[in-house]
Amino acid sequence: MKCRHCSAELALPFLDLGSAPPSNAYLDAAALQAPETWFPLRLLTCTGCWLVQTEDHAGREALFTDDYAYFSSFSTSWLAHSKAYVESMRARFGLGSRSLVAEVAANDGYLLQYVQQADIPCYGIEPTAGTAAAARAKGIEIVEQFFGVELADTLAQQGRQVDLVAANNVLAHVPDINDFVAGFARLLKPQGVATFEFPHLLRMAQETQFDTAYHEHYSYLSLSAVQTVFSAAGLQVFDVEKLGTHGGSLRVYAQRADSGQRERSAAVDAVLAEEQAAGVTTADFYAGYQARAERVKDDLVAFLIDARRRGWRVGAYGAAAKGNTLLNFAGVRPDLLPYVVDRNPAKQNRFMPGSRIPIVTEAHLQADKPDCVLILPWNLRDEVTSQLAYVREWGGRFVTAVPELRIDG
Repeated sequence: MKCRHCSAELALPFLDLGSAPPSNAYLDAAALQAPETWFPLRLLTCTGCWLVQTEDHAGREALFTDDYAYFSSFSTSWLAHSKAYVESMRARFGLGSRSLVAEVAANDGYLLQYVQQADIPCYGIEPTAGTAAAARAKGIEIVEQFFGVELADTLAQQGRQVDLVAANNVLAHVPDINDFVAGFARLLKPQGVATFEFPHLLRMAQETQFDTAYHEHYSYLSLSAVQTVFSAAGLQVFDVEKLGTHGGSLRVYAQRADSGQRERSAAVDAVLAEEQAAGVTTADFYAGYQARAERVKDDLVAFLIDARRRGWRVGAYGAAAKGNTLLNFAGVRPDLLPYVVDRNPAKQNRFMPGSRIPIVTEAHLQADKPDCVLILPWNLRDEVTSQLAYVREWGGRFVTAVPELRIDG
């Protein structure tokens, strides 16, 4: 396989999770009678541009289907994060009624609803029909297509270039990263700004967050690699912020290289220096990660087997993509974990891909009163434990497996 950015041959392994079905390919009852499609799930590192990437086995249309079940608005902490982002961008860049804002991967309108409430003209770009319909129900205009140079050129020709474009947790999701990023340089007005949020590879590696690997994540991003990709596409990074979301993310600010005039902040060089000190652009950085991921897997399986022997009831919370990666890598099935609770109606009464564990409502958890609740989206641990505080009333405990097994009373 060749690198998605620079076309160099990929030879440096990072992580091998065996095989798994697409992590958002939730099953209905009828699908249980049919086989699933599984793909190898391996991550390789390019030693030319240091872009970490998933081995290529499935196209975007096979992964981001019309019934794609990830809806951003079901996380209260993510909504708060998005509202704060809009307020910050409005103040920093002077956005108002004469501005135009877009979001690529607008999902269900979780972010643009706050742009709309601020009376700033906006539109979203979202290729999956279910989430696009949810955004339209909020009164948000949606262009229901995949984003890239062709769509950006069309929008620019229609006079729809923007002052600000947001791209949250989508840069990792695109198979043709060069075409995708080049589209932003064309969509921006001459002094426009693009912001990108994505999980930081440095944190993924340092904290063994291997369950953020799944087929929909084609790339795993350091600022070093992102700056290289952006530069080749006509974008210039001028600022970066560290965020706590998704276990540790970066928010990168970029402008057109041909017309942007914002000065590069010291934060850019600070993050690049941190990555260099950690060795992100050396082969040694990627060694040993496989063994650490396997220790996490082994600890989870040992806990679930011990719980069964003790007669403990264990349920899980959060039918998240990262949970599917973990459960399939660990080989967990309903005999060890009989159900997963999720608040999203689009997932309820369906089954986790691969493991085929049933997804149930919160009422099931309240009736079962399990001894332990395994929180699969560990990055939302505080939010979930607050939401499910009543579990402690019957002596239940909360468990997370990543980055290491943790059991709280």
